[in-house]
Amino acid sequence: MIQQVLNNERKFLLLKGDCRELLHLFPPECIDCVITSPPYWKMRIYHVEPEHQNNEIGSEDNPEDYVSNLADVFNKIKRILKPTGSVWLNIGDKFYNQNLMGMPWRVALAMEKNGWLLRNDVIWNKMKGTQSAKNRLRSNHEHVFHLVKGKKYYYDYNKILIKPTKLPKIEGDKTTSATGVSGKKYREQILRSEYLSENERKMALVALENVIQKIRDGEVVDFRMTIRGNQRPLHSDNGEISGRAKELEKKGFYILTSKANGHIPADIWNIVPEDECRKDVHYAVFPIELLKIPIEATCPPNGVILDPFVGIGSAVLAGVLFSRRPIGIDISQKYLEIAKERLKGVQTKLGSTIG
Repeated sequence: MIQQVLNNERKFLLLKGDCRELLHLFPPECIDCVITSPPYWKMRIYHVEPEHQNNEIGSEDNPEDYVSNLADVFNKIKRILKPTGSVWLNIGDKFYNQNLMGMPWRVALAMEKNGWLLRNDVIWNKMKGTQSAKNRLRSNHEHVFHLVKGKKYYYDYNKILIKPTKLPKIEGDKTTSATGVSGKKYREQILRSEYLSENERKMALVALENVIQKIRDGEVVDFRMTIRGNQRPLHSDNGEISGRAKELEKKGFYILTSKANGHIPADIWNIVPEDECRKDVHYAVFPIELLKIPIEATCPPNGVILDPFVGIGSAVLAGVLFSRRPIGIDISQKYLEIAKERLKGVQTKLGSTIG
């Protein structure tokens, strides 16, 4: 059945069993994208059959064993992930004996030690929640790590660009950016500058006019200019550690622009947790919205998605909805039955058979 999905003969697949055993059934380098949220350490009691309770991930006696078990799973995943593939790992933290354990970073660093490249640490701000503790701040976020096998991987940033909400104003000879920048202030600073050579001053004026022309042409919606002696580089003025500082030192200026086709999302996602399915036996459900950027950016159209801890099937649902071929694995028959019912609901909405 796995091969049927890989051959595009089947649109999705749910498998029951321990992923550490079932991952051996996959051929090498066949998965485009892994999106998963494994059981958190000592956080919940899941509905698992008796034969799996002794080796259930998340029930380990100590955090070191938990990290080791997850690292082992992702070592097995590395074999079946394509060189261009990505892993998106959502994992929550845990207070134990009143100490915040740092479990997400323990797992991420263990994976890094095993050769994975960590590309992003996304903060999922869950927007709401309750807390009984009165001696610390309320915990309201989780981590979503993006990891890859190598430096060259599939990433279609055009699919996730956020379109600008404000547009420039062009009235005759007057041109202002989306935030009202006209270039007049920068032009005056360039002409008055005692820190620019005559040649640097000429180059800065030409560059400024070029970016304003790009606004008129609809290529750019906004810009910021940094001029030696007037503004400082954003992060550091040391050219050895900051490319912008080096550019400022060499040219006397640099310009940052916001392209008209949009900008890449930031690494803080404000997404309310899934509520629809919390009335059943599973209490940690992926919201579909959380999966949109990972799927669209790092899984090619009609690509194969794997969730080795699929639970009640959110990653599989999202894969179907975004026209990918998802495979989900879980040790709980109860959760897989719920996942099948949810998939039937998606089938009804789409008005076609999906598997």
